[in-house]
Amino acid sequence: MSKKEVILKAAAKLFSEKGFKYTSMAELSRITGAAEGTIFYHFRSKEELFLSILERIRETVSTEIKNHFSGDKYATGMEMMDGAVSFYLGLPGKMEDWFFVLHRHYTYELAAVNQVCKGHVDAVFNCFLDLFESAIIKGQNDGTIADLPARKTACVIFAAVDGLIRFNNYNLYNTNLLYKELIESCRRILKK
Repeated sequence: MSKKEVILKAAAKLFSEKGFKYTSMAELSRITGAAEGTIFYHFRSKEELFLSILERIRETVSTEIKNHFSGDKYATGMEMMDGAVSFYLGLPGKMEDWFFVLHRHYTYELAAVNQVCKGHVDAVFNCFLDLFESAIIKGQNDGTIADLPARKTACVIFAAVDGLIRFNNYNLYNTNLLYKELIESCRRILKK
């Protein structure tokens, strides 16, 4: 792994645990063994480093979705929705630090004033919304999903699924206990 990758990975962990404000470049230097000058060689500022992490999250999410949903492995749109919900619930296990970065308040504060940040955050969430919307449209075409406004319904389902991730990330509730109920609720929303 390159020094730049080591820095990105360690910074994502620090930002996820401490937030942007309380993450220091001195601590990142100590953890990675990279001199602060080396960190600033790769990333001109702490904000640029944060934006690089968001860019990496966007790229990884897009790749993970393409890899998981390539081909036509779901016979119906309803099956694809079940797969999309399961896929999303499984991602924090692979990308835990990145999900905490996405769920931190600072990410949205920066997105309000920084168009690059807003672009990355919008792109990440649009990847998921597009996935859920695709499942709905597929299901409407094959008759397994009711004629509902696809994008709005995708937003409702995404909000429910993402809410469970947040519950789990902040140790409010073990979402594994709600998996069956979540799938059944999504099916009730979508069924014809």
